[in-house]
Amino acid sequence: MSSWLSVPASFGKQKEEKMYQTILFDLDGTLTNSELGITNSVAYALGKYGIEVPDKKALRVFIGPPLQDSFERFYGFSKEECLKAIDYYHEYFSEKGLYENEVYPGIPDLLASLKQAGKQLIVATSKPEEFSIQILKHFGLYDYFDFVAGATMDRKRSKKSDVIQYALEQNQITDLAHTIMIGDREHDVLGAQAQKLDSIGVLYGFGSREELEEAGATYIAQEVSDIAAFIG
Repeated sequence: MSSWLSVPASFGKQKEEKMYQTILFDLDGTLTNSELGITNSVAYALGKYGIEVPDKKALRVFIGPPLQDSFERFYGFSKEECLKAIDYYHEYFSEKGLYENEVYPGIPDLLASLKQAGKQLIVATSKPEEFSIQILKHFGLYDYFDFVAGATMDRKRSKKSDVIQYALEQNQITDLAHTIMIGDREHDVLGAQAQKLDSIGVLYGFGSREELEEAGATYIAQEVSDIAAFIG
């Protein structure tokens, strides 16, 4: 049985017409497995408020969405508490968490083949842009990308739809029909929809098939090796 999401009967015709030229990639859970660095950073921030988390796997829900949303949703923090918690998070992340990370197997080969095929590759992440560039350089992925779009440190740009819009505007991308967003969480899919883009939800990251299907992902890839088939 195929690991891919079922698609309408018109899939063949649609896919033949959809040769994507610009590919936007999420970072956490799509290019790299950042679980350790993010959960350790969140635990550090929560510790500043006297909150201890016995099992850090419970903090995986912080991977993907903007941090402020997660501190509000899962711990009931006020806006002021969220902003301070994010400062604590960055305190740990900038020193240690950034490097507690690993590239998913197959990603360098995928990026190399897409680059060789003449695709425009862009990172679109809710992680601060400064940290994103550091991570990409540290793990040898930076040179594959034409542009890195991330959140601002002052959090004025952090929602995925705003990051995607910024990426499109900075690169003067107007051919939305041939542009696609790849990510592992509903925020990637919904952000793409807000900008009228197709999307590929990946299951090797931190989101579930149910989450990605409900969000309306155009395609779903089980493994890194499945992604290229949807791009054309």
